[in-house]
Amino acid sequence: MKARRARRTTTTTKATSEDRGRREGYRSGLEDKIAEQLRGLGIEPNYEALTIRYTPPQKTHRYTPDFPLDNGVIVESKGRFVSKDRVKHLAVKAEHPDLDIRFVFSNSRTRLSKISKTTYADWCVKHGFQFADKLIPLAWINEPPCERRLAALRKATSK
Repeated sequence: MKARRARRTTTTTKATSEDRGRREGYRSGLEDKIAEQLRGLGIEPNYEALTIRYTPPQKTHRYTPDFPLDNGVIVESKGRFVSKDRVKHLAVKAEHPDLDIRFVFSNSRTRLSKISKTTYADWCVKHGFQFADKLIPLAWINEPPCERRLAALRKATSK
């Protein structure tokens, strides 16, 4: 039976720059070098000691309705009504409250997510949107033109 050779292990007392970075929270070699430079100048580096809040500038987005009707009603058809769509429609409604956006869903009883009890219909009711299933209700199509809706539509599209 052969005897196993013992592995030689060496211990270094000097921490490498990478070790120091991990310990002190630096995410790059450059940050570590800058901290080292500051220490060399007798300045204790205050790495990530502050947090500054800021609000990124707003972006202008565009919304192209599926079916704008001649009477000023905007019909949006949705098979899936994902979070991004819901956020968009709330933003459009907030900026243009006089637009009359209505939804036609494949199934308004679909839940917003697997774990949510809220359905597409519930969301519409909560946020003041009219909705229907499968097809545009004839009542929506036959509504007489409304000057308020038409003016809101002109204003929203003239920007």
